[in-house]
Parts: sequence; C-alpha cells; structure tokens
Amino acid sequence: MHRRRLHAYLTAALTLALLLTAHDRLRPAAAPPADSADHGVCRGTDPRCYHDWGNFDPATDGYRVLVYSRTAGPRHAHLGPALPAGLNPPLTPAHAAQSALVRLGTENGFAVDWTEDVTQLSSPARLFRYNAVIFMSTTRDALDDPAQTALRQYIRGGGGFAGIHNAFGTEYNWPWYEGLLGDANYYDHGRNQPGTVVTTSRRDASTAGLPARWDFTDEWYNLVPFPSRVRILATVDESTLPDGATGGSGHPGHGRNHPVSWCQYYDGGRSWVTTLGHAVEAWTDAPMAGDTSFVQHVLGGIESAMGRRPFCR
Repeated sequence: MHRRRLHAYLTAALTLALLLTAHDRLRPAAAPPADSADHGVCRGTDPRCYHDWGNFDPATDGYRVLVYSRTAGPRHAHLGPALPAGLNPPLTPAHAAQSALVRLGTENGFAVDWTEDVTQLSSPARLFRYNAVIFMSTTRDALDDPAQTALRQYIRGGGGFAGIHNAFGTEYNWPWYEGLLGDANYYDHGRNQPGTVVTTSRRDASTAGLPARWDFTDEWYNLVPFPSRVRILATVDESTLPDGATGGSGHPGHGRNHPVSWCQYYDGGRSWVTTLGHAVEAWTDAPMAGDTSFVQHVLGGIESAMGRRPFCR
C-alpha cells in the first residue's frame, strides 16, 4: 500500500511538472516592467510591449484604417471644411489630406474609412474593426470621455496608431495620449519654410528606400517634452532652415537632433508618428520638393502601424 501511494504521488508530481512546462512554453515572454514615469504602461522599442491577443485577422477581414480629422481649435488648410457627422461623408477637392489617404489605400490594397464624428470612436468594438487609427491633424480636445476610453482599450488590445502633423496639437491635458506620442508634445514652430530631412534609419518600413537626405517644406515643430524611449526615424537638419528653428514662443530648436518622425510600442499597441505634413501641396498632385518621399514615408508608417509590414525596425 505504501509503495502504491508513493508511486501515485510521484506520478501526480511528474504530471504537474509537465503541465507547468507546457504552460510556460505557450505563455509569451514577460514584457519589460512599466515605469511610473512612462504613465504606468509598457512602452519603448521592445516588441514584448505589444499585446498580440488575436483581435485582428487580416486573412479574413483584410486591412482597414480609420482616418480621424476632428478639430476643436485651429484647422489646417489641408483638411478643408469641417465634415458632417457620420462615417465616410462626401469629400471635396479641398479635403486634400483625407483624399490623399483614401487614395493611398486604394492604390495599396487596404480600405480607408474617414470621419470627424466622435461617436464613431465611442466604443472599442467600433475601433477593433480597424488595424490602425490615423489622427490626421486633429486639434485640441478632439475626443470626449467615451472616445478616450475606447482609444485606450483599442491600443491595449494591440491596435495601431498613426499620428500625423497636428496630432501633436491634440488632447494636451491627457498624459496617456502624450505617452502615445512618445512622451512628446508640440510646443511651437517657426514659419513654413524649406529644409532638409535626414533619414536616420533605413531599416524601418517607413524609411526603406528613402534618400539619406531629402528636401521638404514644413513648419518643423519644436517639442516639449522631447520624445524618449522611441526609435527616431527622421530628423530635420536645422542648418538648412533659412529662418532657423526658433519657434514663435521662444523655443530655440533642438540643435543636431531635431526629430520629425519616430515609432514605439505603447501600452500593448503600435504608435508611428510624424510632425510633417503641413503644406496642402504635400497631399496633392501640385509639385513640391520631397512630396514623393513624404508620401512613401507616410504609407510605410501606416502599413507598419497596422501590422502589414514589420514595425519599428
């Protein structure tokens, strides 16, 4: 009897050990610890910060993004007049940026919806229909409480975010959103002026194939705070700016490292952002130096944020 009990105990212990081993093999690697200075979330360039929870099935659903361009303050000319409520309201030639993003999707095999109606962002279930959400020059308090909650839950569920130009002039008093931007924010800028963009990483989907240096015209945002724990993808060479980088509120510029685009994993999701995109010509067929490189840059950023191409290399 004693031998039979001992054998039963050993068998049970061995079975438990095998089950625990199998569980450890299936469990994803532990994410790097969150830091309270980083809004209490996992962020940075380590892919262990990403939540691959199976909320997206491109093989079945394809790829789809939502362009959100609501403004509750100054409105950039590239957005055209404010759009009516609902999803996919009619666009006119004046809606240059929205139309350009729709065209990018058509030409590259992903669907694009667009809206300025905050109720379209009111629940995580709505947002999980999209592989990425694009904030296209939104301004000020562009989200209400339900939309803030839904965006946070969407990102925590592995969603993608692309912030373009004045996405940096949005939700100033929401620390979590500032973290989504790389723990960075818009401070000021000088006049719209020509400059030279420096491609600092050629490995990323948004910079692969870009020239090492390319001319462009923009407002060249100055930032406070400065982005941290991100992969900087492109900078502007301040020595090429005719009026320098000093901003209208006295910011002196960033010197040798003035970032314009970067990426990171954030709170379970992917975030790709760029301060570029001010000029209407950047979004239309009107000739402008560097517009082809800019569009290629944005396309790669969107495709990587939605998981179609490798992210933040």
